Amino acid sequence: MFGQQGYYIEDLNEGMEASFSKTVTEADIVLFAGISGDTNPVHIDEEAAKKSVFEGRIAHGMLTASYLSTVLGTRLPGPGCIYLSQSLRFKGPVRIGDTVTAIVRVKEVMSSKKRVVLETLCQVRGKDVLDGEAMVMVSSRDQ
Repeated sequence: MFGQQGYYIEDLNEGMEASFSKTVTEADIVLFAGISGDTNPVHIDEEAAKKSVFEGRIAHGMLTASYLSTVLGTRLPGPGCIYLSQSLRFKGPVRIGDTVTAIVRVKEVMSSKKRVVLETLCQVRGKDVLDGEAMVMVSSRDQ
């Protein structure tokens, strides 16, 4: 992987893995609410969130999912890949101060179609908080 180009389809193999970790801050949640327009009180109002099933504020699920995009676009397959689809299952809350580790693992390489299927996962303290599957398009050296 070099500069503006990540892995080529010919470089990818099943089982390859990359990750990214980020500690969620108050600012992350407030900025994401502003950017996305999702001002659900469970994310931005502690008093209201205390009355929810989560008993306190939680990060937006899509903020957590966005860390998967970080891995795909910067590490595996990396720069130049095109995100085609993503399935998500939210399995647990992420709170301010939690460190989320987004993990992407190559599940299938479809060389003739220049497509890669990837297992996607986010964890906090080793516990799954999100899982799913992504498909990306990756360049070939032959183009």
